[in-house]
Parts: sequence; structure tokens; C-alpha cells
Amino acid sequence: MISRLRYTFREMWASMSRNKTLTAATVITSTISLLLFGLTLLIQRGFDNQLKLWTGGVEMIVYVKHGATPDQITLIQGALSSQDTVVENVEYCDEACATLVANTLFAGDTDSLEQLLPKIPSFFKVTPIDKDSGDVLRSLKDTFRELPNVIDVRTPDQQVEVLSQLKGFFGVRTLIIAAGLLAASALLIWNTIRTAMFARRREIEVMKLVGATNWFIRLPFMLEGLVQGIAGAFLGGVFMLLINRDWTSGVRAFPVSSGLEGFVVTDGYPYTVWLIMVFVGAFVGAVGSGTAASKFLDV
Repeated sequence: MISRLRYTFREMWASMSRNKTLTAATVITSTISLLLFGLTLLIQRGFDNQLKLWTGGVEMIVYVKHGATPDQITLIQGALSSQDTVVENVEYCDEACATLVANTLFAGDTDSLEQLLPKIPSFFKVTPIDKDSGDVLRSLKDTFRELPNVIDVRTPDQQVEVLSQLKGFFGVRTLIIAAGLLAASALLIWNTIRTAMFARRREIEVMKLVGATNWFIRLPFMLEGLVQGIAGAFLGGVFMLLINRDWTSGVRAFPVSSGLEGFVVTDGYPYTVWLIMVFVGAFVGAVGSGTAASKFLDV
């Protein structure tokens, strides 16, 4: 068993060494495609962070004064729920919940976060029954603002709607580009394995004559493609983390009024994306090399 593993890795390394140019081209293509794939996931997460308060159809946020008593909160909730002709759901986020939200939204602006947390307000998320009732609900902003212990009432503005559109625009297009590059990586791996098998066609023929099984012959070539895909994913993940760190530092230098505080991802999600990239790279490498090794075994 150990001798077979030693043979597999030795032959895999020998094949990669003989095709240095193709191997480098394959790894570079995989790195670029998986980097774009990873950045796409981070961009989508950044948009989700920025729009976190407005997801799920929420059309109004009612901010409650810090330290409000349970009775005062119940009074506000009752006033909101009483508009049952336009309000479908009223969800309360207490100060602990609001702290978690603030940590996400202001991850790129630690100064504002430090000022906000000591007296952070709780809030209600108000969901309208439908789009038309949402317009009526927004017309009641001033009425809700007059409720005791309510400090502000906010509704989505044009900028938020633009952010939603941008999320869909960039997400779909960057994923299509990444998918195209991943397909190119798979084809390049396929061509690399094909070239390697063609160069060793006499050895393969001798091995088959002495009784070597198809899987024994295929395995080094399949491992070669798998390693190329994983190597591209690893390098792409390193570049993704560097770009994300640079972007996060840049956002923290933006003015507080820029409204871009949520466009950073600092909660460990980039490492999850890196892991996804490794699995995708391994899959692409395995598919490309496995297909080529099966198709061109009888060279």
C-alpha cells in the first residue's frame, strides 16, 4: 500500500515537472478564477451587511430610546400593531440584539461604534402587508415619531433601493465571469493531463501489457489535476484575504457620512469563503483530470 502511494506521488510530481509551463498556466488560471469567485461572495456579504436592517421586506425602523422600560416598549409595540390594515408584522430587537447589528454595520468604523454602544437604542422592524401598504406606512412616519420614547423613524430611501439593485447586478455578472474562468481552468487541466498522457503513451502501453489496472494508471494523473486545482484555490484565498484586509482598512478611513460602514466583512466569513474555494478548486481539478485520464487512457 505504501509503495503504491509512493509511486503515485512520485509519478504525479514527475509529470508536473515535465510540464512546468502548462502547470504554471493552469495554477494561475485557477487562482484568478477562484479569486474572482471568492471576491464575489465577499461582495455579496458586504451588500447583505449594508442592507441588513432592510432585509425580509422590512419597510420601517422605529428606534426606541436607550433604557426604555418594558411598559414603554409594550406601549410603542401596541401603537405599531394597531395599524393592522397596513402592518403585517412588528418585530422587536432589544439592546443586545441592536449591539450585534451595530457590530456588523459599523465594522469598518470603530470610532462611531464606540460612541454608539454605551447608549445604543433598541428598535422595531415594521413589515407592511404589501408594497402599496408600505407607501401608507411611510406616510405615518411623523405619527410614529411622536410616540413616547421614540427617537427616530426611518424608511428605505432611494439610495437603499439602488444598493439592492447593485447587489443583483454585480452578483450575477461576477459569478458568470467566475464560472467562465473556472470552466477555462477545467479545460486547461484537461489539456495538461492529455498532454502528459500522450507524452507517456509508450510507458502506459507497457504498464497495461504487464497487467496494470486502469485505476493504477489513472491515479497519478488525476492527483496531478487535483493538486493544481487546490494550489490555485490556496493562492486565490491568500490574495482574497489580502484584498479584503486592504479594503477594510480603506473603508475605515472613509468619512462617517459616506454610508459605507457596512461594506466590510470581518466576522470570519472570508475564511469560510477560502474553504469553499478549496472545495471548488478540488472539484474542478478532479473533474478536469478525471475526464482526461478516462478519455485518453488508450493513447
